[in-house]
Amino acid sequence: MNREPMIDRLRGEGSPWDIVVIGGGATGPGCAVDAAARGYRTVLLEQADFGKGTSSRSTKLAHGGVRYLRQGQVGLVVEALRERARLMANAPHLVRPVSFVVPTYRRFERAYYGLGLGLYDILAGRCAIGRSRVLTRAGVCARVPGVNAAGLRGGVRYFDACFDDARLAVNLAATAADLGAVVINYARVTAIVHEGDAVAGVRVEDGESGESWEIRARAVINAAGVFADGVRRLDDPAAEPTLTLSRGAHVVLDGAFLGGDTALLVPRTDDGRVVFAIPYRGRVLVGTTDTRASAAELEPHARDDEIEFLLAHAARYLARAPERADVRSAFAGLRPLLDADGERPTARLSREHRVLVSARGLVTIVGGKWTTYRKMAEDTVDQAAHVGGLDATLSPTRTLRIHGYDGAPDGMGTGPLARYGSDAARIEALAREDPELALEVSGAPGLLAAEVVWAVRKEMARTVEDVLARRTGLLFVDARAAIAAAPAAAQLIAAELGRDTDWARAEAARFAALAAHYLPA
Repeated sequence: MNREPMIDRLRGEGSPWDIVVIGGGATGPGCAVDAAARGYRTVLLEQADFGKGTSSRSTKLAHGGVRYLRQGQVGLVVEALRERARLMANAPHLVRPVSFVVPTYRRFERAYYGLGLGLYDILAGRCAIGRSRVLTRAGVCARVPGVNAAGLRGGVRYFDACFDDARLAVNLAATAADLGAVVINYARVTAIVHEGDAVAGVRVEDGESGESWEIRARAVINAAGVFADGVRRLDDPAAEPTLTLSRGAHVVLDGAFLGGDTALLVPRTDDGRVVFAIPYRGRVLVGTTDTRASAAELEPHARDDEIEFLLAHAARYLARAPERADVRSAFAGLRPLLDADGERPTARLSREHRVLVSARGLVTIVGGKWTTYRKMAEDTVDQAAHVGGLDATLSPTRTLRIHGYDGAPDGMGTGPLARYGSDAARIEALAREDPELALEVSGAPGLLAAEVVWAVRKEMARTVEDVLARRTGLLFVDARAAIAAAPAAAQLIAAELGRDTDWARAEAARFAALAAHYLPA
């Protein structure tokens, strides 16, 4: 993945392309992987950076969704459990099994949740990670030392999976590139090109050079997530909205609040949903909220009331009540949810997906969730191939290994570079070749200078935010450390991109201003 050669390919290769995909979150790169794996000449365009919006701001769960089971969405749960298994098999460097405990404080709760999670096991079938079981009070305390033991009667243990969402988005883009696709970030689609009454391509603007060019294609896929309705209006200004946007906020605490590697599920919050406390990269991720958002935006912030909501619910179930000063990072994302009437509470809206085709042939994928991205992509490319008159082929992605696959049998490997999978050896080689790159980045213990350089050379990172938010994930687990690391990271990036010290200084300041919103006031 190198941006300039990708742009050169776009200029130099003949048109039309088979498929152009708009959107670099979860589903867009998924569509690009699926299309390229079928042999279609594919282009992926992202207006900002890969995973910039919703797809790097999830609860980091690859799961069937126990709360969807409670809502009766059995079909969605079964589909998601199957896709969870495929994701664990295809990207073991990014996905790991996690045991969860539902603590119970009232009579009969253990039996109630035990039955529900037993059904979850049954629906998973051969895709099950492990079997749920009822725990005594002592069993809960042993697995979750940080649990609030006052009034605790016991609990239920079950299994799901946790994953690195931002790196999965980047690795999907890399997989598409490995398969021959052109993938470009900071390339905003400004218009849908029509020929007669049919979609014939897009017009795109390079966010760095300002250059604009037209890309002809047999089919165009709109996988823009929360911005999908905006892209639909480029095709048809009168297009009716299909989405309701939901805000999901998270806070990150020190790992000592849980005290182990078992996650906690709060089964019912004041607004009727669930909250998770998940061990993640040595920290505890607490989330999420579910409230209606008024408009799509690339950089939503966790509001004070959302932070207080999460801390208050965590305090009920943890022995040590977290305070605002304990928050290492707080972030929010927007979910694109299908909603016909725009009136139901967002927590009750389905996470199912739908493929829409406009009168002129724009193929749009809306709804869905991270866990089912592969199935969403398969359905979308099936439709795009039909619209574009492409040779029909079956999707090979059920067993397609994602870039970085390292064959680790028990999920994510070990060591500080485990999340890079097979690329870890290449990053280590960089550090051996240049002793300066073997050093830690000033202000961020554990982050190697080689990781910053790798992100720029091989993963299309262009800014400090690209590196510290989505390539390394530091911003999402420790915003203060990310701010401290910004000046040194900016100097490394500047050297790779041929920028001067003024650029590095301004870039570090820009990132510090952005990262300040990840810390409670």
